[in-house]
Amino acid sequence: MCRWLAYSGTPVLLDTILYQPAHSLIDQSLHARMGVETTNGDGFGIGWYAPESDDQGPAVFRDVGPAWSNRNLREIARHVRSPLFFAHIRATTGTAVQQTNCHPFRHGRWMWMHNGAISDFHRIRRDLALAVDPELFLDLEGSTDSEMMFYLALTFGLEKDPPSAVERMAGFVERVGHDHDVEFPLQMTVAVSDGERLWGFRYSSQGTSRSLFYSTAVETLRQLHPDITFLRGVSDETRLVVSEPLGDLPGAWNEVPESSYGVVEPGADQLHHFAPQAA
Repeated sequence: MCRWLAYSGTPVLLDTILYQPAHSLIDQSLHARMGVETTNGDGFGIGWYAPESDDQGPAVFRDVGPAWSNRNLREIARHVRSPLFFAHIRATTGTAVQQTNCHPFRHGRWMWMHNGAISDFHRIRRDLALAVDPELFLDLEGSTDSEMMFYLALTFGLEKDPPSAVERMAGFVERVGHDHDVEFPLQMTVAVSDGERLWGFRYSSQGTSRSLFYSTAVETLRQLHPDITFLRGVSDETRLVVSEPLGDLPGAWNEVPESSYGVVEPGADQLHHFAPQAA
């Protein structure tokens, strides 16, 4: 499968999150602890929004090699500062290792990344593709189930109501899968953002979803660990959502409950139940 992280909060250099933690995402590309695979070397990607809002949407950098040895990624991480960014390391579930299959995926101001799989995707791919809005279908570039899920969610109204659109996407994938006698069609943790808010989803048809965690509120962490410099330099709004913890700091990480989604936004963040809907 894959590993990913999403950051929202005070603008920071990407290097601070991608490389510096003890169990950073770069370390996970070689030594994942909670993934199906220990090594995630089938490509990587980062996507980030500029510190000041503009109409250009996020920048995306993706490559097919492993993240741990990419000099360009290291260079970018040391010089790019962002208030909201995604990072993803890939372990393919069967689709080709190519740049258009690397996450995150982008459409306008929206970014999407995924860990998991649509079971027997090769069998149901055609039926899923036929449901994508014809105008959106022209923008599909790769061959992954992850990108297909993104464009289905866009078709079902992601830009207006992300939770409902993702629930409809999940419901549609499950219905098509069951029509093809796939017992457990969907396995997913998903991050999606419009540059202002961040949504994280954890769900699987079998009820045994891949791992997903969110960071404890910064004000609480400052009280627990007053000696950590990083915590003094970021706002109370700062939050991370990750496939697995970036370190072993006590009290820093909380598991996203099964069949749930969270919203990171100005003010109090929210956690809700997730249930697929009929599309």
